[in-house]
Amino acid sequence: MFERNKDKGKTPERPAPAPAPAAAPEPATPAPSPSQYEQLSTPRSAAVIGPSIKIKGEVSGDEDLVIRGTVEGSIDLAAHEVTVGESGKVKADIKGRTVIVNGQVTGDITGGEKVIIAKTGHVRGNIVAPRMTLEDGAVFKGSIDMDPGEKSAAKPAPAAAPAAKPAPAPANSAPGLDVKSG
Repeated sequence: MFERNKDKGKTPERPAPAPAPAAAPEPATPAPSPSQYEQLSTPRSAAVIGPSIKIKGEVSGDEDLVIRGTVEGSIDLAAHEVTVGESGKVKADIKGRTVIVNGQVTGDITGGEKVIIAKTGHVRGNIVAPRMTLEDGAVFKGSIDMDPGEKSAAKPAPAAAPAAKPAPAPANSAPGLDVKSG
């Protein structure tokens, strides 16, 4: 019987260490960020261009990008998120699924889903995106084109339909005049 008590004493000791590792990863998961828009919307990691890095040329790839340094040229990440941090300075055309600007951008921005210019953002260039957010305090000089594909496709169809309706209207008016004059 004494052996059973020894086994029972050992059994509770084994499960006690198991919950401790499960609880440890939870506090490490949430990481505070300086800006609500610098935090990525996806759980995957992003490439970061640090504040002391300067790039001249074409930037392309298959992952999200955070720019805190200087980039001149072009940025083509059409299927991913591009974030320009508060210390970021970009003189380039940017293509991304989502483009978030907290720093300075000189160039055209094309967003597949949306473009956000935060209150600390400065943009000089044209923006093409289906959705656009311009926060109070942001600086923007350029034009915004939201969903240009639907606008050009929708204009010819309504124009053709009204043109067909007015043509029969004058034909109906002419017989009415004949009846009155006759």
